[in-house]
This record gives sequence, structure tokens and C-alpha cells, in this order.
Amino acid sequence: MIWKSWQELPDDMRCEAIRPYYDILASKRRDLMLKSVFDRLMAAILLVVLSPIFLLLAVWIKLDSEGPVFFRQERVTQYGKSFRIYKFRTMVQNAEQLGAQVTSKDDMRVTSVGQALRKCRLDELPQLINIFEGTILFFVPRPELPSYVSASADSLIPSFLLPSVLSRVTIILSYFYSVLLDAADDVDDCYIHNVLPAKMEWNLWSLEEFSFIGELKVMVETVLAVIR
Repeated sequence: MIWKSWQELPDDMRCEAIRPYYDILASKRRDLMLKSVFDRLMAAILLVVLSPIFLLLAVWIKLDSEGPVFFRQERVTQYGKSFRIYKFRTMVQNAEQLGAQVTSKDDMRVTSVGQALRKCRLDELPQLINIFEGTILFFVPRPELPSYVSASADSLIPSFLLPSVLSRVTIILSYFYSVLLDAADDVDDCYIHNVLPAKMEWNLWSLEEFSFIGELKVMVETVLAVIR
């Protein structure tokens, strides 16, 4: 993780909305550095241990439908920089050109294998590569699409910190926003104006409560919750 001084932040991030949270996290720099090192080490171990599962899922995806094994999509990382996230492909090839950037229930673009992967969250496994590269972390605010960040000033607030593969916000709001999106006529508009503000409110709370020990506790609790 790279920590910048206030003066080094991008111009659009040196604002009154971000300053209180920058000050909070500046006091937790040691915890943030420990988390960054720990997450990259854990990602390296998990990539080795889970490599047979990666191979099996890759073969399953290729046998099910045409297209690449991985889905790559641009997201916003620390200090507003962009990167390409890794996921196992769960939709038909060129799905982004065929509909909204987020999916809702019964989305026809999702493949049969994709439905199974999403149900078990296995499509998220390749993001271990991003964690190992240092572009995202475990259990802090999720990375948003550039179009959503530019559409909502509030979404800039957590984006000066490295985003994550999974956050408490994702767990807490997963049912809430799935119901909203399933009922929406315009999925993208619903996400920007209804889901994103709620996510940002919870994201800011998680930044205020952040500590390295606390993150370890959340990691264990989340793994147990996913298993259940």
C-alpha cells in the first residue's frame, strides 16, 4: 500500500468530504501497512493451495460456453487510479455490450456454469491475483466501476484507500440491493441513486472502525458465514 500526504492527493480528493476520513486513516497507517502485507501473503498461499480448483473451474467454464476463462473489467483503485479486476467469466461473451453493467435476477446473459459459480461466490476467486499484485485488499470498500464513481461524488470518499475483494458492506447489503435491482426498470440508474449511497454510508462506517485485529476477526467471521 502506498500512503500519500494530503498535498499529494488528486485535486478532486482534497475536499471537505474526504478530509475527516483521511485524518482517521492517517492515524491508522501502521494497521493499514500490516493489513497490506498480510493480505498479499495470504493471497500467495491461497493461490498455490487453490490452484487445482482454479484448473477445474477453468475447464468447466470453457466446456460450457465460448469465451475466455477470466472476465476482466476496469475498476477504480487507490487514489482514483484504474486497474483491471480478475473474475471467472459467468456471463456470455461480450455481455457488457448486451445490457447493464450490473446484473439482476434472471439475467439472460448469465451462463449455466456462471449461475453455479455466483451462488457459491467462486467467480470471485481470481481476485486473489489482484490482491497479490497489491491493487485490492481483503474486507475494505469494494472497487466500483469508473462510470459509477464519476456519477456519484460520494463514491470518491472510500476510493483513496485500496478497495477489496469482499467487504462487510457486500455482506450486509447483498439482499437489500438485489431486491432493488431485480425490481428496477433501469438497473444502472437504480444502482447509482439507490444502492450506491447506502453502500457509501456503510463503507464510511467501516473505515472509521478499521483496525488490523478487527479485520482478522471479520475475515474469520466471513469465512464461517460463507461456509454456513
